[in-house]
Amino acid sequence: MTAVPQERLDRLVQRWEELQAELSHSVSPASYAQLSKEFADLNPVVESIRALRRLEGERRDAMHLLNDPAAEADLKELAREELETIDVRLAQAQQELRVQLLPKDAADEKSAILEVRAGTGGSEAALFAADLFRMYSRYAERRGWKTEIISVSESDLGGYKEIVAAISGKGVFARLKYESGVHRVQRIPVTEAGGRIHTSAATVAVLPEAEDIDVDIKAEEIRIDTMRAGGAGGQHVNKTDSAVRITHIPTGIVVVSAEKSQHQNRRLAMQVLRSRLFEMERDRAANVRAAQRRNQVGSGDRSQRVRTYNFPQGRVTDHRIGLTLHKLDEVLEGAALDELIDALVANNQAADLAAMSENAKS
Repeated sequence: MTAVPQERLDRLVQRWEELQAELSHSVSPASYAQLSKEFADLNPVVESIRALRRLEGERRDAMHLLNDPAAEADLKELAREELETIDVRLAQAQQELRVQLLPKDAADEKSAILEVRAGTGGSEAALFAADLFRMYSRYAERRGWKTEIISVSESDLGGYKEIVAAISGKGVFARLKYESGVHRVQRIPVTEAGGRIHTSAATVAVLPEAEDIDVDIKAEEIRIDTMRAGGAGGQHVNKTDSAVRITHIPTGIVVVSAEKSQHQNRRLAMQVLRSRLFEMERDRAANVRAAQRRNQVGSGDRSQRVRTYNFPQGRVTDHRIGLTLHKLDEVLEGAALDELIDALVANNQAADLAAMSENAKS
């Protein structure tokens, strides 16, 4: 794989030193916050650059000893053994640095809006949607994130026809963005008397949470209606006229929040609306880039099946990377979900590194 140009590494170290000097002087609070973030982002990169250069220095020393005609044979043998170890560490350090230098998704550090909807399969699909939402809730809890339900539509058997929630924390979108798509389940439904395995599906959408500065929504572009919440009954049904429906007139997007007070519902509904508009703009920009990219493999469209949960065999298969885990219960508990996400992250990084290498050659 193509090495990272030394000039680029020199510029990064120089910028890190400039930031360090600026932060040691008196700067405005706004500038300090911005510079601190840039410094924090550069810190691990500079550490990796310095570690890489130390290894390169060790390799030069070993090569010098190996090629020294005056060196004793046993010292040369030690240098040869050391060189093998250094080369392994050097390759690892170069790979780590390449990954760190990949373009970052600006939304990765954001919180996220999670939307889970029952697909084909009727009541069983709604029960599966509830299983998925519980999986993400437990995963969020394990990572110290906060989950806040925005709206929910329950089915008769206690499943979810649709549930929308805000998951708040550092780097939520970076981990959960790979969950978007169609999730399929194969199991015997509770309503199946004959013991036959049925296949149902639910869709998952994960949107980066947009802030006011990300999306500008003008007052004249929205219509806000209050209404009485409906549903199959249960704890999430609101009996007063506090539910809020917001319609974004230019796009026709409709958002409903019926979980809290009217004031909270307005806030939550606007939060979802901003995130959907933000994601629409991200999709538009991504489609433009995709149209310009030659030989694109896969579209990442949410309509494609991404994962199958097979209960009779106790396995979960992610079809995007061909990974199967025989630990269905642990995945649904949120405990083993990281294994799937880590593999998806690694696969995405490998594709980005390959693209970066191709671009460097062209």
